[in-house]
Amino acid sequence: MSATLSSKKTAAALRTSARVSVEVLLILLMAAVVLWLLGKTWPIVWPLIVGLLLTTLTWPPARFLRNRGWRPAPAAALVTVLFLLVGAGTIALIAVPVASQSGELADGVVEGIGRLRDWAAGPPLNVSEAQITGAFDAAVDRIENSAGSVVTTAVTGVSTVFSGLITAVLALFLMFFFLKDGPRFLPWLTRQLPGRLSTDIPVVAERCWNTLGSFVRSQAFVGLLDAVFIGIGLWILDVPLVLPLAVLTFVSAFVPIVGAVFAGFVAVLIALVSNGLTDALIVLAIIIAVQQLEGNVFQPIIQSRGLGLHAAVVLLAVTLGGSLAGVVGSLLAVPVAALLAVIWNYVREQLSDPPQEPEPRDEQDPEPGPDSGEPDVAAPVPS
Repeated sequence: MSATLSSKKTAAALRTSARVSVEVLLILLMAAVVLWLLGKTWPIVWPLIVGLLLTTLTWPPARFLRNRGWRPAPAAALVTVLFLLVGAGTIALIAVPVASQSGELADGVVEGIGRLRDWAAGPPLNVSEAQITGAFDAAVDRIENSAGSVVTTAVTGVSTVFSGLITAVLALFLMFFFLKDGPRFLPWLTRQLPGRLSTDIPVVAERCWNTLGSFVRSQAFVGLLDAVFIGIGLWILDVPLVLPLAVLTFVSAFVPIVGAVFAGFVAVLIALVSNGLTDALIVLAIIIAVQQLEGNVFQPIIQSRGLGLHAAVVLLAVTLGGSLAGVVGSLLAVPVAALLAVIWNYVREQLSDPPQEPEPRDEQDPEPGPDSGEPDVAAPVPS
C-alpha cells in the first residue's frame, strides 16, 4: 500500500516538473521571439528609447511651464529649444577653447612624441633609433597593404555617424511629442484596454516612467561627481583646458565604458603634451581612481537607492548587458533591470495582497444613519 502511494507521489511530482519545464521553455521561447523582434525593429526602437530618456530629463521644466498656465505645445517647444541651446553651448564650451589652443596642443604633441622617443631610447628599454624607425616603417607598410580595410572602416565609421545623426534627430522630435502629449497617454491607454488591464498596465507604466526618471537623474549626478573630482585634479596639476575636460567627462558619463575611456584618454593626452610624462601619469592615476570609485561605490549606491536595486544587482546588470550587447547593453542594462523589478514588484503585490471582499454585516447591527455618528463605509473618504 505504501509502495503504491509512493509511486503515485513520484508520478505526480514528475508530471508537475514536466509541466513547469514546458512552461519555462515557453517563456524562454517567447523571450527569444521578443528579442528577435527588437533586433528587426531596432532602427525604430533605439530612437524611441533615446527620446524617452531625454524626456525624463526635460519633463520637469515642461511640467513647471504647464503648471503656470502654458499650453502643451508652446511649453514643449520652448523646452526643446532650450535643450538644443544647452547642447550647442556644451559643444561650444568644449570646442572653442580647444580650437583656440590648437596650435599649442599641436606643438605639444610633437614635443610629447619626442619625449617618448627619448624615454624609450634610455634605460630600461634602450630602444635604438633604428628600431624606432623600423617600427614606424613597418606600421606605414601595414597601413598601405591594408588600404582596402582602412577604406571599409572609414565608410563604416561615416555610416555610423550618419545613423547616429538620424537617431538624434528622431529622438528630438519624439521628445517634443512626448513633452506635448505625454500626459494624455495613460488616460488613452486606460480607455483602450479591457477589464483589469485598464487598471494594471497604466499603474505599471506610471511606475516605470518614475523609475526611468530616477535612472537619468542618478546618472547625471554620477557624471557630475566624476567631472568635479577629475576637474579638481586637473586644476591642481595646472593642466590646460580644465573646464572643457570636466564638461567632456560629465557628458561622457552617459555612455558607459567607451565614454569614460575616451574622456580619460583626452585628459591624459593633454596632460602629456602640456605638462610632461609625470603629470600625465598622475592624471591617469586620478582618472583610474575616480572611475573605480564611480563603478564600485558611487554608481551602485546612488542607482540602487534611486531605482530600488541592490548595488550588486547594478554591477551584475552592467556586466551582463555589456557582454550581451556591448556599449548599448551597458547603457540600457540598469534601466531594464529596474523596469523588470518594477513589474515583478507589482505582480507580487497583486498576488500576495488580493483585493479583499467586504465583510458581511451582521443582520442585527443597525444601518448607520445620518444621526448615528458612524461613517458610511461606502461613502468616499475626503482627502
